[in-house]
Amino acid sequence: MSTRIENDPLGELPVPTTALYGVQTVRAAQNFPISGLQPLPAFVVAVVQIKRAAACAHKASGRLDARLANAIIAAADEILAGQHREHFVVDPYQAGAGTSHNMNANEVLANRANELLGTARGTYAPVHPNDHVNMAQSTNDVIPTAIRLGALDMLRPFDQAVSALVASLAGKGVEFDDVLKSGRTHLQDAMPIRLGQEFTAYARTLERDLARVHQAAEYLRDLGIGGSAVGTGVNVEPNYPDAVVASLSKSMSLELRAGADRIQLMQSLGDAAAFSATLRVFALDLSKIVSDLRLMVSGPRTGLDEIRLPAVQPGSSIMPGKINPSIPEMVNQVCFQVVGNDTCVSMAAEHGQLELNVMMPVIAHNIFQSMEILTNSVRVLDERCVRGIEANRAMCAYWLERSAALATALAPQIGYARAAELSKQSVKEEVLIRELVHREQVLPPEEIDRVLDLRRLTEIGVPGGASGA
Repeated sequence: MSTRIENDPLGELPVPTTALYGVQTVRAAQNFPISGLQPLPAFVVAVVQIKRAAACAHKASGRLDARLANAIIAAADEILAGQHREHFVVDPYQAGAGTSHNMNANEVLANRANELLGTARGTYAPVHPNDHVNMAQSTNDVIPTAIRLGALDMLRPFDQAVSALVASLAGKGVEFDDVLKSGRTHLQDAMPIRLGQEFTAYARTLERDLARVHQAAEYLRDLGIGGSAVGTGVNVEPNYPDAVVASLSKSMSLELRAGADRIQLMQSLGDAAAFSATLRVFALDLSKIVSDLRLMVSGPRTGLDEIRLPAVQPGSSIMPGKINPSIPEMVNQVCFQVVGNDTCVSMAAEHGQLELNVMMPVIAHNIFQSMEILTNSVRVLDERCVRGIEANRAMCAYWLERSAALATALAPQIGYARAAELSKQSVKEEVLIRELVHREQVLPPEEIDRVLDLRRLTEIGVPGGASGA
């Protein structure tokens, strides 16, 4: 591989001739061969958007020559269009604060801007990574701003995916509203419920979780850009923060605000941690829902078999004809990862000192990964699983009639103790509650049918009482 020689304050290093990055990126790659992972696209995009907005602001103020600013902006636009992404190479596990990733972006933008101006990579003239691309910036205000921007940008596809899943679950709630089944608590027989009620509740749970995510995202709209090294704004023109926020708002189509206290926004990663926590809560609820689907589809002969999921792949390399709940299993695993990511974010957010939290790279990586895998898994769950779910009405009815919990409906008429005796007797003799009540003449026949009206048992009221009682 042909190389060029570049210098930084630590000395010389060879850099691949074809690389848009430079010597500081090479040092980072040598220092941090940790995970083999590349920076997530959201992180690259957010930082480049900030560099572009800074160039626009400095061009408008006259601090940066328009020719240089335009070249930086053009280079940024190429990256935002998907070009040159292979030149962002710093491992997510890197030196604190994200200086390595920030310099990676500065070098790529400087080298590409210089190419557009007719000079070679590695010359850093007329555009310099620090003097021009990083003008009035510090890693310390760029990276926390990038975390906020990346999360807000990824919130849009996340919102679309979750909203579509909520709509599908709600649709199944309507479709299955007439399907009566046994409820279960502690994995034991419980009172009747409609399959549609279960799916409607799933939809409402995720709807509430999504609202919680949006509430936490509101705090991310306050940007600390312009805080520079320690939040005080050294080397920053007074009009710069507002100008950058306005440029970012326009280029990213986001509602953003210049933070009222840039020192506070640099010191604390609490807003990011709170946002991550709402993703964790969403993942916990989502994991519970898909675990329910796995229980209801269990069987088909030795399990509940109350619903049928679309068959997406053979389920076994040895057992012919076996079909597994593959999509829900995948979603469970994604949710476990999100919970782990949030634990990492929580620990990192706590581990700031004085004016800066240096653990920002791992916070950015984990939040962005959580959003990416949640968005993708929710979309797959909706499109390849939930929309195709069918109710096994016969099995739902079969289990419901055999539920020992139906004796609960008799308690207002005959008392708890007598109802408990009948429940135990039903299990012991393997006879249905309805048949046992008839046989034992516990209630008049017409009263039995009224008390054990299974549809009415899925609504509020006293069994056997007047409608709506």
